[in-house]
Amino acid sequence: MDIDPRFSVLVSGYTFFESPRWHDERLWLSDFYTHQVIRVDLQGRVEKIAEVPGQPSGMGWLPDGRLLVVSMRDRKVLRQETDGRLVTHADLSTIAGGHTNDMVVDAQGRGYVGNFGFDLMGGGAPQTSKLARVDPDGSVHAVARDLYFPNGSMITPDGRTLIVAETMGNRLSAFDLQPDGALGPRRDWATFGTTPPMTDIGTVLGQLKAAPDGATLDAEGAVWFADAVGHRVVRMAPGGEILDSISTGAMGAFACTLGGPNGRTLFICVAPDFNEHARQQAREASVWTTEVGVPGAGRP
Repeated sequence: MDIDPRFSVLVSGYTFFESPRWHDERLWLSDFYTHQVIRVDLQGRVEKIAEVPGQPSGMGWLPDGRLLVVSMRDRKVLRQETDGRLVTHADLSTIAGGHTNDMVVDAQGRGYVGNFGFDLMGGGAPQTSKLARVDPDGSVHAVARDLYFPNGSMITPDGRTLIVAETMGNRLSAFDLQPDGALGPRRDWATFGTTPPMTDIGTVLGQLKAAPDGATLDAEGAVWFADAVGHRVVRMAPGGEILDSISTGAMGAFACTLGGPNGRTLFICVAPDFNEHARQQAREASVWTTEVGVPGAGRP
């Protein structure tokens, strides 16, 4: 497959990449259907870090350096101990209405975890969902409600604002982040259109102007997000002005992050689609890279 010459392929031959994180001079990734967490250097050399039977998604790190990874299907956050074992850090089954998904971890080790809200791949009726906070001791708290598929989450460099991509809400939302980890009321960070009625998945998808999935902040306060229905990555300013938009052509874009030696490499997780059955059977997911002008900032 020919790709835009602005992109380089870092790694390919996987099922469906999510939650790219630049950490310790490597790109860390979850591959859904091989159930692996891997990390990749800039020469494309891959190292397997963990195997997550429940399907890995969001990642972050505790202050002592231990990895936290979301286990989607069993609605848990797992913790990797220093000997490599994965143990249960938190159980989100009382909060999550569907698969758990993306996560951002703050400087104190608190994880903010989204979930689908309903059985997306099984044909369930769309529902709004809660955002969970997982404290370092593993306790779980619902900190926001009535979100439309909360997905990629970011914390500003000052630690005072949490930004959440609502994939099925035509919006990015922001919350004041309190010192104790509580969130203030939701407010619009940017909107792309009206909020779709949660009737059926076809209606919802048909009304999305953009479907922000995995996302990352840069040093000018803009958000890069992967548009899960638009085959593009978008750089957006607070309020919704589009500062840049890069097409991924025939491939869908489902997550992105900034990293590399100067923080200006945009890593983009691409695949033909997000259809679970098709992705399980194929090895067509890749990470593409391109250079941008403003480095990453905040978390992740």
